[in-house]
Amino acid sequence: MESYLKDKADFSQIQRVLVIKLQHLGDVLLTSPVFSTLKQQHPHLEIDALIYADTAMMLEGNPNVATVFTIDRAWKKSTRVKLSQEWQLFQKLKDRDYQLIIGLTDRMRAAWLARLLRPFYSVAPKHPQKRGKFWRNSFSHVYSQPQLPRHTVELHLDALRRLGLYPKPEDKPLLMPISPVAKQKIKTLLAAENLDSKPYVVIHPTSRWMFKSWNVAGFAGVLKMLADRNIPVVVVSGPDEAERNYVQKILQIQAHAVIDLSGQLSLQELAALIAQSHCFIGLDSVAMHIAAAVNTPCVALFGPSGDLSWHPWQVPHRILTSPFSCRPCGLDGCGNGKISDCLQAIRAEEVTEAALSLIEETKA
Repeated sequence: MESYLKDKADFSQIQRVLVIKLQHLGDVLLTSPVFSTLKQQHPHLEIDALIYADTAMMLEGNPNVATVFTIDRAWKKSTRVKLSQEWQLFQKLKDRDYQLIIGLTDRMRAAWLARLLRPFYSVAPKHPQKRGKFWRNSFSHVYSQPQLPRHTVELHLDALRRLGLYPKPEDKPLLMPISPVAKQKIKTLLAAENLDSKPYVVIHPTSRWMFKSWNVAGFAGVLKMLADRNIPVVVVSGPDEAERNYVQKILQIQAHAVIDLSGQLSLQELAALIAQSHCFIGLDSVAMHIAAAVNTPCVALFGPSGDLSWHPWQVPHRILTSPFSCRPCGLDGCGNGKISDCLQAIRAEEVTEAALSLIEETKA
């Protein structure tokens, strides 16, 4: 597509690119179309990532990523360690001699690196409510974000559009390659549960932010209604004790015909499990984004977070919300009480009906 930008980037002058995304697991996964677009349209590029160490598995095995540089959040526990590690990281980045830096968050690190590494081009969102002149003057290109909600994937891709590089539809799907080891482990687990040839549903009822959570009785009700229809369900969660305890509370009410793998799977193994399922049911969480990345139909419950910005990307889905005038508020529960009334108003029957209709619509 022809660009009308007078200051578009000349990608023939770019060899190495650094993409900076210092946020959480799902946020990093949602950057994968940026790497795909850059590599597909300019195969000569070497594209690196700078992310937090605990999110590195989101880019593991991604063929479009050359090197993943990481920042360990634990560095800040010791000033000496932090200074040493930060200096080593800076030297590694400097040695890469980047011609383009893409900052996808409002972290000041992106601005400082754009100034210190001196690439030909650098681009980041404006963030007018958070960042001022220093931020804007750190980058060769900055771009505005719309006032109305826009999916996070598209907001990431806007960085490329500002440079005169326009994503194609085939560049936009999420990408999370699954390792052969993870696939084999899940194949063995499914065979042991006699699910290797049966359709099943995966339910992930938790989030690291529990104000995004529904309720124990609701999930138990969904499990019962699916069990009444002889649909096997695998329940999963993260390894955190609070998440595993939440699952156990659900299973104390309804454990019939449920396979409990909560806290037992790596993210790669979770992706392999979801990839073989007929439907995923869950919240606004990394598990939902993984389901979209492996092309599994999703039923997603949304409360205080915005479904227009975070819904399952480019996969058949059903979004369940309730008509509260205040949502999405972005707050950690009503009155900061960690419980979101808009989520609690969703009924188990709605969730089950959404899953059944989605399964019927998408089955081979």
